[in-house]
Amino acid sequence: MKRIIGVVAVATAFAMPVVAIADDQPTTTDKQNASQECKAEQSADPAAFKAKYGTGKKGANAHGKCVSQKAKAKTAAAVRHEVKADVSAAKSCKAERKADPAAFAAKYGTNKNKRNAFGKCVSKQAKD
Repeated sequence: MKRIIGVVAVATAFAMPVVAIADDQPTTTDKQNASQECKAEQSADPAAFKAKYGTGKKGANAHGKCVSQKAKAKTAAAVRHEVKADVSAAKSCKAERKADPAAFAAKYGTNKNKRNAFGKCVSKQAKD
């Protein structure tokens, strides 16, 4: 029984980083939009497109490299936007808490001592 629990614990520990990495991967929609952008760029000037994105002698992989680069850039931009929203929410919650701590705790706190008010405030404002 102890071995089974140990195996499950180890398997869970190794699975967690995979889930975290999967969240940062470009979505199918990002890839589709990037592909459309790359097709438009390629049709405008095929030679310049191959020179910019292609690797190897013939630059035959230019489209794939372009899609990959643009999809990753869009994903990174989305992550930066989420981080900015979280920081902004934390700043506004901190200011609201400083103005009237008792009212802040009453408004956002959900547990018996209302000490989770700051986290609830940030979570609520980051979602909006």
